[in-house]
Amino acid sequence: MDNKHGDIFRIWNYDGHMAYEDIIKATNDFDVCYCIGTGGYGSVYRARLPSGKVVALKKLHRLEGENPNFDKSFRNEADMLSKIRHRNIVKLFGFCLHKRCMFLIYEYMDRGSLFCILRDETEAVELDWIKRVNLIKGIASALSYLHYDCDPPIIHRDVSSNNILLNSQILELDSSNQTVIAGTFGYMAPELAYTMVVTEKSDVYSFGVVVLETLFGKHPQDFLSCISSQPNEPIMLKDLLDARLPPPTNPLVVRNVVLATALALDCINANPKCRPTMQQVVNRFEVGRRESTRPLHTIAVNQLVSPPLLSLPDQTYTVV
Repeated sequence: MDNKHGDIFRIWNYDGHMAYEDIIKATNDFDVCYCIGTGGYGSVYRARLPSGKVVALKKLHRLEGENPNFDKSFRNEADMLSKIRHRNIVKLFGFCLHKRCMFLIYEYMDRGSLFCILRDETEAVELDWIKRVNLIKGIASALSYLHYDCDPPIIHRDVSSNNILLNSQILELDSSNQTVIAGTFGYMAPELAYTMVVTEKSDVYSFGVVVLETLFGKHPQDFLSCISSQPNEPIMLKDLLDARLPPPTNPLVVRNVVLATALALDCINANPKCRPTMQQVVNRFEVGRRESTRPLHTIAVNQLVSPPLLSLPDQTYTVV
């Protein structure tokens, strides 16, 4: 921990020496050529340290640090996030609070983000239907863990394809000021446009958007606009799925794709109270294995919307 001039640099779970100066040098002072993604909280950079170790750095927007209580809350939340252990959540190595910049230090996922993979023709085709369904299940498991297995429960606040990193882990976490509503445009729950109340259902909505993006191969903005203005329009599911992949024919794969779509539609309900919890989503994937489904070409999207699910009692959450 370096406390010169009030700056703080702290590393956990790291197998070598890491210094602030090494980080700055490795990114050429956060030059844009090292930037590998941008989200609601900041930009992510790839950095190769003198030891040869490659890490991912999320440089936070300065807006996050304008609250005078930010430093303490940031340190507390970062300490808490460093203790999270889940096979689908990227490890947080440490953080830096500095006059010039604030950043988080993560394990580097060499395949990059879901956003980039879906926009690369070769990578997208390699991400077949089985892999996409397993990816969706992994994201659901990670969010359910944050919401129900952490003490206190944690809200991610910026679930998007940019924060879904592919390798052995899936979900990237942020630590930032609880009072700031942040997120990535196109993934934020609609209620955040008029309320400052962030709940776990905000993550649920974003998860639903990511599921549709994973299945469609692109952000579902046009689809979301269509079902909002014409909810009874008979749109066939087969016409929405990523055309770069052959349509799924295996009955089990078809069942999982249909189930994932149905759950995503429940998750993007405009009414937060009508969205399922992430725990319910995980359970539905388990139960769904025993369900039968019709041939894919006969299924219309509006037939997949289920009655509102009952939510579990409200909990007190930590927003990260």
